[in-house]
Amino acid sequence: MTSVVPNGVTALPHLGVIRAEGPDAASFLHGQLTQDFVLLDASEARLAALCTAKGRAIASFVGIRPEPDRILLVCSSDILAATLKRLSMYVLRSKAKLSDASADFSLYGLTGTALAANGVDAGALPGRASTVGAAHVVSLYPSDGVPRALWIAPAASPAPQGAELDPAIWEWSEVRSGIVTLTSPVVEAFVPQMINYESVGGVNFKKGCYPGQEIVARSQFRGTLKRRTYLVQADGEVAAGQEVFAVNDPAQPVGTVAQAAPAPGGGWAALISIQIAAIDAGGLHARAVDGPALTVEPLPYPLLEDI
Repeated sequence: MTSVVPNGVTALPHLGVIRAEGPDAASFLHGQLTQDFVLLDASEARLAALCTAKGRAIASFVGIRPEPDRILLVCSSDILAATLKRLSMYVLRSKAKLSDASADFSLYGLTGTALAANGVDAGALPGRASTVGAAHVVSLYPSDGVPRALWIAPAASPAPQGAELDPAIWEWSEVRSGIVTLTSPVVEAFVPQMINYESVGGVNFKKGCYPGQEIVARSQFRGTLKRRTYLVQADGEVAAGQEVFAVNDPAQPVGTVAQAAPAPGGGWAALISIQIAAIDAGGLHARAVDGPALTVEPLPYPLLEDI
């Protein structure tokens, strides 16, 4: 692992914003996503997923509710249009309007000393939301102990202060944080628990129904979950959507790369969703059985065995 400590600010053009507004905005999203949005207040942010009827995640979000009748969902830009179209199909008579609000906001990632420089509490727990001027700020999971935050501000607002951070360093810190952001190569690849969402506050098992809820709950409470996401280092290039193979079972893949980024000191960092038994056996490679070797590292958070 590299000893680089990321400090600075970087624009996040690969992310976009879906805006839901209206008196039924929270209740509508509450019935569609894995998280409780009815009880969400302005001091919190929620990680959430949108699933198919079979429980497969087709999008992931960081959601905030700056006003009672307005929710902002931040997701990967490459799946935003399809996600917005799918959600809009179910609005029906709900008093909620969904729109692509990406052009209305500027999104930045803040790391290390850049948080305090912009009046952000570097010690805030992941999932806390606050305001700095006109900006909404979400505390993210840290990367190797370095605090990080998502800055969501009106498009005309000045950029947050701080040294310019290489976007590649931010992407690497995203992987090192252990939190998967779904992109097009892995749409419908995972049940939320396969990317550890139940362990990082991305699934609420006490809320009402949503598409795929029965399968997600069954995976949790009947002990049928056989895959988890792990943090690895790779000695060659890897990418989201690539298969993972084990040397002791080369005939078929045992996992999938969920997210990856080049590491500053060389090699690549990746989050792989993989059979738990294969992690115990070791000998993992990406792309093919003779592809880049994968070395498993500790996750930065504990996995929940039960809820």
